[in-house]
Amino acid sequence: MQPTSPPSRDELAAAADLLLADLVGPRLDVVFCGINPSLYSAATGFHFARPGNRFWPALFGAGWTPRLLRPWEQDELPSYGVGVTNLAPRPTVAAAELSPAELVAGAAALRVKLLVQKPRAVAFLGITAYRIGFGNTRAALGRQPADLVDGVQTWVLPNPSGLNAHYQLPDLVKLYGELRNALA
Repeated sequence: MQPTSPPSRDELAAAADLLLADLVGPRLDVVFCGINPSLYSAATGFHFARPGNRFWPALFGAGWTPRLLRPWEQDELPSYGVGVTNLAPRPTVAAAELSPAELVAGAAALRVKLLVQKPRAVAFLGITAYRIGFGNTRAALGRQPADLVDGVQTWVLPNPSGLNAHYQLPDLVKLYGELRNALA
C-alpha cells in the first residue's frame, strides 16, 4: 500500500530497531543485495524507499521490470525473477555506520541464503561493502571471476543511492542491463 506521507522524525528514530524482510524465493534470476536498509526504508517497510534512490528507475531502464515500479509495489518483483536482500540487516542513516564485523557476518549469512534459494545470480549494490564483507580488496564492478556459491553468478554493481554521485541513472541502467543481458 502506498504510504500517505513520509515517515516522521519519531518514526525514523524508531526504525533503527526494525528489520526489513527479504524479498527472496526459489528460482529467481537475480537477488539484488543492498548494503543495509536506510532508516527511511525500515520505517516504511519498503526496500530502496528513500526519495532520490535510483534502484527502481534503474531496474526499469535495464529491462528487469516492464514498467517503473514504486517501492510499495516491491512484492511484484519476484514475478519478474527479481529478489532483494541486504548484506547487513541493521538500518542506519548511512552505510558508513556499519562495522566491518557486521559486513563480514552478513556475508556469511548471505552465503546460506544463496545456498537455499539458488538464484541464477546475486548482484551486490556497493563495491566497498562487498570488498569488506568478502575480503576481496581487488574486486571491480561487473561479473566476479569467482562465484560465492556454485551455480550463482556473482556481480558487483554501483549503489543506486542518490548519494552515490559517481554513477548517474544512465550509468546504472547500462550496468544493471549488462547483468540482465548476461542472464538472457
